[in-house]
Amino acid sequence: MTWAGKILRVNLTQGTIKSEPLNRQWAREYIGQRGLATKYFVEEVDAKVDPLSPDNKLIYATGPLTGTMASTGGRYSVITKGALTGAIACSNSGGYFGAELKMAGWDMIIVEGKSPKPVYLSIENDKAELLDASPIWGKTVWETEPWIKNHHQDPLIRVSSIGRAGENGVMYAAIVNDLHRAAGRSGVGTVMGSKNLKAIAVRGTLGVGNVRDPKAFMAAVNAGKKVLHDNAVTGQGLPKYGTQVLMNVINEIGALPTRNHRDVQFEGAKDISGEAMHEPRKTDGKPNLVTNQACFGCTIACGRISKIDEHHFSVENKPQYWGASGGLEYEAAWALGSANGVNDLEALTYANFLCNEDGMDPITFGATVGAVMELYDMGLLTKEQLGVEAPFGSAKALTYFAEITARGEGFGKELALGSKRLTAKYGHPELSMSVKGQEFPAYDSRGIQGMGLAYATSNRGACHLRGYTVASEVLGIPVKTDPLVADGKPELVKAFQDATAVFDSAGICLFTSFAWTLADVQPQLAAACLEEFTMDELNTIGERIWNMERDYNNRAGFTAKDDTLPPRLLKEPAKTGPAKGLTNKLPEMLPRYYELRGWTPEGTLKPETRTRLGL
Repeated sequence: MTWAGKILRVNLTQGTIKSEPLNRQWAREYIGQRGLATKYFVEEVDAKVDPLSPDNKLIYATGPLTGTMASTGGRYSVITKGALTGAIACSNSGGYFGAELKMAGWDMIIVEGKSPKPVYLSIENDKAELLDASPIWGKTVWETEPWIKNHHQDPLIRVSSIGRAGENGVMYAAIVNDLHRAAGRSGVGTVMGSKNLKAIAVRGTLGVGNVRDPKAFMAAVNAGKKVLHDNAVTGQGLPKYGTQVLMNVINEIGALPTRNHRDVQFEGAKDISGEAMHEPRKTDGKPNLVTNQACFGCTIACGRISKIDEHHFSVENKPQYWGASGGLEYEAAWALGSANGVNDLEALTYANFLCNEDGMDPITFGATVGAVMELYDMGLLTKEQLGVEAPFGSAKALTYFAEITARGEGFGKELALGSKRLTAKYGHPELSMSVKGQEFPAYDSRGIQGMGLAYATSNRGACHLRGYTVASEVLGIPVKTDPLVADGKPELVKAFQDATAVFDSAGICLFTSFAWTLADVQPQLAAACLEEFTMDELNTIGERIWNMERDYNNRAGFTAKDDTLPPRLLKEPAKTGPAKGLTNKLPEMLPRYYELRGWTPEGTLKPETRTRLGL
């Protein structure tokens, strides 16, 4: 059980909405959320489709544990062909929206076509309708959500929407729910905007249905919660410092990409760290951090709520930014900060507020600014072109760029392209720190070798959430491996990638995997669902999902040549820290990885691999 058993199919071109039964056989083979929605997507959408054409589809999906008592069971994913990458995209978000969708009685929403005019989808349990969004088109996420709640006279509605970035075609626009939780990467918000769909508003009062064995489920859930509570990362580090607990750690081991990956350590890391967010400011004696916050059903509570210094240059005449809102997480703090050499915590918080407010992925935005600052440093971009002096370290340039990008003003139109398109336009594609068009997150793969292989082979472009070998290489979870060696990393990366696919498909947060293995997830799924989902089955399902995504990308035109890293990481050795003198050893790791995956040297699935996985 715990699948609602229904999907909502919305055709925006025709303005039609219909309910369909969930394909139970596919649910058995792919679980839910990422796996199941991707199965629907690859069966229905031509791999050659233009991401911004009406023929692309956008799928909102929950997992069988979404909305249940399982810790962190509040997740949902958005699956489409990514605007930024042209590859399969699946962006995962927390907050409360996913659980609300499940409690309204829906496993998934499949959005097709393109509306002739701006609309939003309103769902109240089994009643769904498309409504006029012209009053909120052109508005930010922060204006859209309150407007919808007020319009429907229901403060308990949960809203998932795009801001001006999604409307204006910023290639890395995000979809934001609950004001500051986001399905952030790959341009899923750009696809939503191309369909003239402003928001989905959900009110669900039906609950999630029955779990198969309530007694066994509660026992498994409680056991899982105890494991999270007793773990140093999920029980102490993340609640206190959030993901920002990593800033100083990653900097010390020489794997914090700095100034567009020119360096691997940032002298200003301590100023923008989780610890710094706790310290009283010199100006007003108050810390940047107000409190932590949890998503639906979460016992970790890693979310940050921050307040900017009202006298800071970025907000001194802007009282609308003086209230508390979603604060910096590690990836955003790195991308807005270290990637650009900026160590101004308040400026980073302001830029992050703007990313939330208008629905932009802060990772791609910040990394793109890093490429622009390098082009400026080389004399290839000027103040006249940019509208501002933009040397590495300029907080003023960072905040100015954040303001103009979502609005599509001036050089903001160029920043909206993402680093791959922008650097190619100015003749230096090698300055884009990306894979398959998606920018790296906050780990330099010269200092953490496994992450280089994980980035290069990720199905959605460079990503830390598709095989977080940092857990093993840095934190020693579940076993400690040496971050500076390539040996054994293909096995590690494959194991992490397959397991992650299961976590994502179950409807729980990946951060549980700092403490949980699949052995902690399996009894929860087995007690909740009609299927037993043995450990062997879960391992196979994870592998099946990974290979299904890979196969779609192959048909979309991606080949083994795309499983690579920028020349900087392969040819320019790290200058400082434990990795000094090292480049990433991808050429050593990739052949072994292909062999483990059961792929040809060209990076395609062998017939026997297809047969074994039922693809």
